[in-house]
Order: sequence, then C-alpha cells, then structure tokens
Amino acid sequence: MDDIQVLLVEDDPTVRAGSAQALELADFSVSSYESAEPVTRLLRANSPVVLVSDVRLPGMSGLELLAAARAIDPDLPVILVTGHGDISMAVQAMHDGAYDFLEKPYSSEQLADVVRRAADKRRLQLEVRALRQKLDHSEGIEACLLGNTPAMRALRQVILDVAGQPADVLIYGETGTGKELVARCLHQFSERGKHHYVPVNCGAIPETIFESELFGHEQGAFTGAAKRQVGKIEHADHGTLFLDEIESLPLAMQVKLLRVLQERSVQRLGSNAPVPLDIRVIAASKEDLKEFSDQGKFRSDLYYRLNLIVLHVPPLRERREDIPLLFEHFMLDAAARYKRPCPLVPPAQMQQWMAQDWPGNVRELRNAADRFVLGLSASTESAVPASLADQVGAFERMLIEQALRAAGGNVATACTALSLPKQTMYHKMQKYGLAADDYR
Repeated sequence: MDDIQVLLVEDDPTVRAGSAQALELADFSVSSYESAEPVTRLLRANSPVVLVSDVRLPGMSGLELLAAARAIDPDLPVILVTGHGDISMAVQAMHDGAYDFLEKPYSSEQLADVVRRAADKRRLQLEVRALRQKLDHSEGIEACLLGNTPAMRALRQVILDVAGQPADVLIYGETGTGKELVARCLHQFSERGKHHYVPVNCGAIPETIFESELFGHEQGAFTGAAKRQVGKIEHADHGTLFLDEIESLPLAMQVKLLRVLQERSVQRLGSNAPVPLDIRVIAASKEDLKEFSDQGKFRSDLYYRLNLIVLHVPPLRERREDIPLLFEHFMLDAAARYKRPCPLVPPAQMQQWMAQDWPGNVRELRNAADRFVLGLSASTESAVPASLADQVGAFERMLIEQALRAAGGNVATACTALSLPKQTMYHKMQKYGLAADDYR
C-alpha cells in the first residue's frame, strides 16, 4: 500500500499511536497529526492520500477539514472518526461528501478495512484521471488512433510514413478492428486531407445501381436518369476513395475499377469522354485477397494492382494492454452522448475484460463501454477466455504500468514498489513496449 499515504488526525496521543500502529501493520504508510491545520497545507489535487480524522479536534474540526479537503479535491476520500452520540452528525457528513465514518471504540481490523477500501478507490480515481489527462493531451495521429502497444505504435508510424505518398493502399483487418479509421488517418495526414474523403461500402450497394453510384451517369443514360450524376469515384478527385469490403465487389465491377486504377480516369454511363482523375484509392478487406484470387473469387490483376502498400490492423486480442485506454475513451464519449456521469471501472472488472478475446474487436468494446455507462451489463456472451499465459502477461503489464504511473516514470522507484531488480524491470518494459517517458 506504499503508493497511498494515510494522513491521520487525532488529538488523543494514545488513540493516535494505536491507530497509526494498526495501519502500519496493514502495510500503509502513515503520517500522524494532533491537529487539522498542518494537514490542510499538505493537501493537493490528485494527492495519493486517504485522510482519517477525528471530528472533535482543537482548533479546526474534522468537519471543517472535510470541507477544506473537498474544496481542494472533491474526490479525496475522507474518513471521519466519531464519538458516542455523534452518529447523526456523521451521517450528515457523509451526505456532505465524507467517504465513511468509524465510531469509537473501533478495532484495528475495522480501521484497516475501511482505509483499504478508501485507498483502492483513491488509486482507481487517480488512474482514471491519468488516463483522461493522456486522452485530453493527445495530439495528431495519437488522438485518432489510440493505443500504446508496439503494434499500434508501429502502425501509426507506417501511416505517417506513407500518408503523403500517391500509391494506393490495401488494409487488412478483422471486422471491427478500425480499418476505416486507418483509412481516414491516411487521408487526414496527407495533402489530400483538404479535399474529399469518399467512403464506399462495396457490400452494401445493390449490384443493379453499383455502376451508376460508383462511376456516375449522364442524363438519359438509362430509364430514370433525369439528370447528370457525378459518381463517387469522380467526387473523390484530388482526395481519397475508400473501398471497404472490397472482397464483395462484383467481378464485373472489378474489371472497370482496374481500368480506373490503371488510367486514373473514369467514364460516366452514357458518355464516351474520359474524366481525368487525381485520386488515391484505399481498399480494405477482412479476407485474404490472394486466397480469394487463387479461388477465382477476386481478379488477380486487381489484387496485384492494389497489393503495393499493405497495412495490417491487429485484432484487439493481440493488443489487450490497450483495452483500459480504449475503454476509458469510449466511456467518456458515451457519457457525453447520453449525458450521464462517467463511472469508475473496478480493477477486477477491467482484468476480466482484458482476458476476453473480443471477437467483435474495438467495435464490440465500444458497445460494452456504452452499456457500462448506461448501467447495463458490459459482458459479452461470445467472449472466449484468453489463455493462462495471455492473462498472466496482461496482468503483469498492468501492474508494471500502475507502478510506473505511481512513480511518475521513475523506474528505480517502480522497481522498489514491485520488488524487481532493475535489469528484470527493463527487460519486461521492453517486452511489453513500455517507455518511462510515457508516465512522466
């Protein structure tokens, strides 16, 4: 418990000494005071402390100390100690924001238990605040594509490296991993970001109108064509055309798309005049297009035309360590949309979510966050538990992150907290892609 300090205020020297000893035996770091005034000068917002104070004190009372503490940090846990006959006052104090109260005489076990619960809550509050601050101060691509795992850092770097290139891109990833988000980043962080980003879901447009939607048509090109229509490809001129689920593109359309990619021009239905284009095409698929090509389900010439710059978006089960950051981000977004308070996630619940496989990936996690904010169950029936090695690895990484966060990025201090040799600590930080600078 050395990451949370207990500030104990008690004017009776015997009670003060006994309470301090009980807390120290429970592995708490304790600082004792006989009056409240010195404590008010120590309190800061985000202080990793729990305050235990007698109500009746010389000078400033415990109730006045509660008010002063809440003015500095409304979430700071304050436990009040009352004498016989002060129960109604203690209940009122809890309405005013006290975490809990103890009635004298209390046992060492009672004191340690209530302080332990308050410390757990304080630790969780500070972790959530650190996550929210990190989200609030994210800039550039890190604010768009969240994640601190090595796979996500590498993906962001590749996106920045190729965003300005004119070459077409093929994105692979399972359903719900964020392929369109990657495509938007490629568009946004390039000169094309000033022009149109045109997404097309190849599996959602009926085949009967696909050609008109994609290529456009002239007035009178077919029955019902009352006026000229610019197709989505032409609308993306100077910008980006994103073809999602390209494995669903009909073979007849694949031939025409190949011609567009080769000639960088498009012909509207009912016209013989090609319209020159300056576009970048980004395609996404959840299927292996090479395998589809070998099976005759996808044109091999189109596959090789697209297979120039290839990006792989990792599934959530391969970056479990990003789940707390992503979940916090989704909760904040859901709380704003539903106008609800953003709840705290118990550590045991987060460990359970980190152990799930999330077959629906980030999209499924977002839905779970929405349900959690709405007070509904956030569990998923389809979730499959991770292997023991994965669960142990995720839990170990989380403990190291907590230690680094509590130590402000000081590796030596984190090593002491975890009783780890420095060499072992650095090895594990390298294994999990952790950098001390991220926690300073």
